[in-house]
Parts: sequence; C-alpha cells; structure tokens
Amino acid sequence: MHERNLPLRLRTVFISDIHLGFKGCSADLLLDFLHHVEMDTLFLVGDIIDVWSMKKSMYWPQSHNNVLRTILGKAKRGTKVIFVPGNHDEVFRDFDGAVFGNLEIHREYIHQAADGRRMLVLHGDEFDSVVKCSPWLAKLGSNIYDMLLAANPYINWVRRKFDLPHWSLSSYLKNKAKKAVQYIGGFEDAVAQAARKRGVETVVCGHIHRAEMRDIDGILYCNDGDWVESCTSLVEDMNGHLRLIDWPKLREQASATAIVLPVGQAA
Repeated sequence: MHERNLPLRLRTVFISDIHLGFKGCSADLLLDFLHHVEMDTLFLVGDIIDVWSMKKSMYWPQSHNNVLRTILGKAKRGTKVIFVPGNHDEVFRDFDGAVFGNLEIHREYIHQAADGRRMLVLHGDEFDSVVKCSPWLAKLGSNIYDMLLAANPYINWVRRKFDLPHWSLSSYLKNKAKKAVQYIGGFEDAVAQAARKRGVETVVCGHIHRAEMRDIDGILYCNDGDWVESCTSLVEDMNGHLRLIDWPKLREQASATAIVLPVGQAA
C-alpha cells in the first residue's frame, strides 16, 4: 500500500465501540485507520472510553492515549468531532450540548448528508431491553462478554504467525447463537422504528458490535460496528454515498498501487 495513494478523503466517518481502557481494544488498528483517512466530520458513536472496564481494573497503554491524541489533533486541524456517548461512557451524557472548539457532545444528533438526507445518530443502548430494564444483569453479561473479547488479541497474534486474517471468537459465537441472532434482529427493528418516529430516512448506531447496512421497511439502518471485534466504520463520501469499511480486510486486500473503498452495499 503506497502512501502516495493516501489518505482517503471522506465527508463523514462514523466509528463507535472503541472501548479505550479495555484490554480487547484494537487501538493499533484504529490508529492505522485514522492515519489513513481525512474527513470533514468525525462521529464518535458511543463507548469510546470503557468506564465500566476501568472501574474494575485500570488499563491505559500508550496506544490508547495515542488514539485520543489523534482524534483531538484532527479536531484542532479543522475536523468537526461529534461525540455521542454510549452506556460504557454514559458519564459524559451529563455534558449534553457542550461545545469545546470543534468537539461537541450530544445525546443524539441529526446529521444532514451531502445528498440532503437526514440521518439520526445515536449509540443505541436505549433499545437494548436488558440494559434498559436491568443494568446489573447487563454488567454481568458484559463481564462474560469481556472475557471473550479479551481473548481476541491473543487469538489474532497466533493467526498472524500463520498469515491468517483477523478473526473474532466472540463475533463468531454471537453470530452462531440463535438467541443472539434474534436479539440483534429485534434491536435493529427497534432502532429503525425510532428513526421513523423522528421523521428521518436513515439511522446510524453502534452498541451491538455488528456492522450492518440494510433497509428496514423504508428506513436505512446503519451500524458502524466496533474496534474490538470487527474493526469497522461507516463512511460517507463527498456525494453522500454510504459505505461500510472493514479495515483489516481492506488493508489485506489493498493492491501495491491503490487503495479503494470496498464495493459492498451503498446507499
């Protein structure tokens, strides 16, 4: 991959579920992505800092600090950064409406794309019935899930030794579990219904660590994924077209002469 073909110039980038402060965070891959893209607006769609994990044990390596420095550096150079806190960093929801230069904090946000469409941006945990109705149960489930997520870096270290691509154990098990699949479908439907009630055509969320773009009864549902398991983002180009970027896969498939957005679904 030649640096002369970079950076990717984008209108908007949506990333979520970074989980800085958690051992399973793929900070190095995220830094690589951020160093290869330039954007007018960067949305941080919740769970950027994993306060839940940091309350259990303090973990903050230099790479996590570098992620924050890189994001703040982009804001300083003119990128508008909009932070929509999630349930793992919900303490920042108390600052709803705060503006610090090019950094803004909002509980949810309406983004207007280049093609004029109105896009609702929110984290999505309010549509998770377990988190909404029983926080203690959510945290118990989170502990088990965290164990699976924490195994990912070690698994991928071994896979790299054998030249195998990035892979997530937790994501694999989640996709295979029938109840998890049913939960994901219900979550997506609930988010789409909320967008419809707010009178928008498109909704962008995170929370469930599953990148997806699909039409749900006339609403374009977009989930930008995460930077623990899949290492994905949702991007808008200068014409308002949306794409999901699987960064590990894109890096692996990039030719020696160019880097291009994946063909995937567009809207």
